[in-house]
Amino acid sequence: MQPLEQNNIRLAATVMLVRDSDRGLEVYMVQRPGRGAFPDLHVFPGGKVDADDWAPEYCSGLDDQQASALLGVARGGLRYWVAVARECFEECGVLLAHQNGKPVDFARPGLAARFAQHREDLLAGKVSFSKICEMESLAVACDRLAYFSHWITPEAAPRRFDTRFFLAALPHQQATLADTQETADDQWDSPGEALLKYASKQWLMIEPTLRSLETLSRYTTVDEALLAVNLKNHVTPLTSALSLQGMQKYH
Repeated sequence: MQPLEQNNIRLAATVMLVRDSDRGLEVYMVQRPGRGAFPDLHVFPGGKVDADDWAPEYCSGLDDQQASALLGVARGGLRYWVAVARECFEECGVLLAHQNGKPVDFARPGLAARFAQHREDLLAGKVSFSKICEMESLAVACDRLAYFSHWITPEAAPRRFDTRFFLAALPHQQATLADTQETADDQWDSPGEALLKYASKQWLMIEPTLRSLETLSRYTTVDEALLAVNLKNHVTPLTSALSLQGMQKYH
């Protein structure tokens, strides 16, 4: 498997969580706090791939051979799907997983409160994501997470990440609730509105986010976007300009 960090480049994963609304397709975005390597940026939820994310026993809908082939790596691709599910749960309280083979339904009595405690314990480092999966009979719904793109932070950046982007629909009976330690703000917006906020200098964003929003702006519904991505019809041609910004070949 790829090392988690090599030549000062850390493996990472991020997810574009989308939903249908009266205004069309919306995507969930968070603002990073005014500290760290990329302060104040508006981004999609995500973060570093951890050693504990190698948990193929807690995955459904995809095995490591299939996942690795999609990403163009020899082995360990499934880690990215687990990392996305974990980061999504940590950062916005959304669980991209099945429980006993069925979608998690937070409308069931007591379930939302129980998972809110799991999330709190996970953020505090008291429990691992794989342990929560074990306790609650969870499996990451890998077939609901569509691989979208691959970016590596350019050399000039203070910290560099080898990041895989994914697309997922907001599960039914779930809602986003940002972690205030990880984020300064959160918002659902149409991709076009988010791009306008960047153009008017209301939001700060970097190339991978901007290019992803441009692609999402082509679609009016979640089903339309997911179909295009699963068929690889969304792929932006790799140009020399995009390569300089860190875009990688799509496998």
